[in-house]
Amino acid sequence: MMQLIDWLLILTYFIISLLIGIYYSKRAGRSTSEFFLSGRNLPWWLAGTSMVATTFAADTPLAVTELVTKNGIAGNWLWWNFVFGSMLTVFFFARLWRRAGVMTDVEFIEMRYSGKSAAFLRGFRALYLGLFINCIIMGWVNTAMASILHGLFGIEQSSVIFYVALSMLIVAIYSAISGLWGVAMTDMFQFIIAMIGTTILAIFVLSLPEVGGIAGLKSKLPDWTFNFFPSIQSVSDIGIGSALALSISSFLAYIGIQWWASWYPGAEPGGGGYAAQRMMSAKNEKHSLLATLWFTIAHYCIRPWPWILVGLSTLILYPELDDKKLGYIFAMRDFLPTGLLGLLVAAFFAAYMSTIATHLNWGTSYIVNDFYRRFIKQNAQEKHYVLISRISTIILMLVSLLITLFIETISGAWAFIIEAGAGLGLVLILRWYWWRINAWSEISAMIAPFIAFGYVKFFTNIKFPESLYMIVSFTTIVWIVITFITNPTDFETLKKFFVKVHPGGLWKPISQRVPDVEQDKGLISLAFDWIAGIVLIYSSLFGIGKLIFNEYYQALLFLILALVSGLFLFSHISKYGWEKIAE
Repeated sequence: MMQLIDWLLILTYFIISLLIGIYYSKRAGRSTSEFFLSGRNLPWWLAGTSMVATTFAADTPLAVTELVTKNGIAGNWLWWNFVFGSMLTVFFFARLWRRAGVMTDVEFIEMRYSGKSAAFLRGFRALYLGLFINCIIMGWVNTAMASILHGLFGIEQSSVIFYVALSMLIVAIYSAISGLWGVAMTDMFQFIIAMIGTTILAIFVLSLPEVGGIAGLKSKLPDWTFNFFPSIQSVSDIGIGSALALSISSFLAYIGIQWWASWYPGAEPGGGGYAAQRMMSAKNEKHSLLATLWFTIAHYCIRPWPWILVGLSTLILYPELDDKKLGYIFAMRDFLPTGLLGLLVAAFFAAYMSTIATHLNWGTSYIVNDFYRRFIKQNAQEKHYVLISRISTIILMLVSLLITLFIETISGAWAFIIEAGAGLGLVLILRWYWWRINAWSEISAMIAPFIAFGYVKFFTNIKFPESLYMIVSFTTIVWIVITFITNPTDFETLKKFFVKVHPGGLWKPISQRVPDVEQDKGLISLAFDWIAGIVLIYSSLFGIGKLIFNEYYQALLFLILALVSGLFLFSHISKYGWEKIAE
């Protein structure tokens, strides 16, 4: 049970979060650039950590617990496969986003495209992503936090929404008054609290006599639980209660299609959303690249292992539990002593609030910069837009709370979003590297997946992820055809874009018009860096895991591979990158 010291720790956490917001309130009020982009002056370590904190939602440890209790450590490949796309963003897009100089990735649309189609696409995506999708995501996060509070304290579901609303109000207040500087600094504070808390829980749970440490885990759980890699089997051989087993077609869909073809919040091909916001907020191109690299390393290599260890321990502590993800909450409730329990509850609030804060600021940037300023009231004073931004932040909070009341489950929602955006990813990538992509390419690539998804859903028995083959193929054919039967972007718009961003790739018709502008070279070198980055992430991830499980020989091999790939990466980039991208 919670004691006075636990409540005092939680109260202290809330007070510190509010004080950080108040401290940065004056700075955020100067302009929308300060409010949404921190004056483009975030250092790489702060921008990157802010991204990590945002993706560390309250339900993330619970989701990982559910994955490992059902399919062992290999179950995490359902999100580990995004490494390919994350590293693509690091080397091919982070610097370009910073170089573009836009306030949001939606504003980029009218920088890259022209005409009424571009204006429509910008306005539509501003409301679709900033209001609709964003509030649904916050509703999911609120629902997860409500479940956590219910599991910890036994609060009735009819009352728990009040406590979620109170927490969200605090987030909305410091987000509204402090802008991205306050959000980023509280993200840093909240990430530290969350990581300390979850690491302490892992150490404490492992030390329980019922678990018996790493040796106890390995002796009490079946061997398949500790497999790091999914098994590739025929469909008829796939069963339940074993390491993640995928058919060949499913494995290829995850590894070969999903990461580049599908749009998903926080993992957009080519960057986007709040990730692009952090890249554009960085001090310069060098800080943008380093921020994204640090985010990828921390996200995949450092953060998951405390969650995985607790998840495995819950198989021993709660073998009969039906809802496996709740084992994480019950381990906190049942075994943590006074003081540590308060710290862990504060850690969960930190994970929850860092995610909500970013989504409030990010969603507001779309509504104000890409809809209100663009279509409702142009050329007003900056103080007016800051005021509207603060009002919009509160409105987003209220709308997401309303949506929370109607969300009962988020099961399958991630698969729906991936399928409904399958095929769009290639357009988001190529719009930087091929001049012929136009606004109609992107519009058709947004519409086509819904048509294909409806056909797959109602007229076939194809399930996710095999459905990606059909949806991506249909979407790709549609947008390519639409691209060539519609007019290209106005050449004057393309020329301005090329002069400002000077991207590499297929831009010859434009580069010939501005011969004095040096186009980016070295795409092959970037491809080698991308491969080295992927090797660095996976070898570090598995090396740390093998070290934890006392498999020292394999750990040494993985860590040596990580060291070699890391040294290659640093030396290779330094030959052409550090001096060039530093401002």
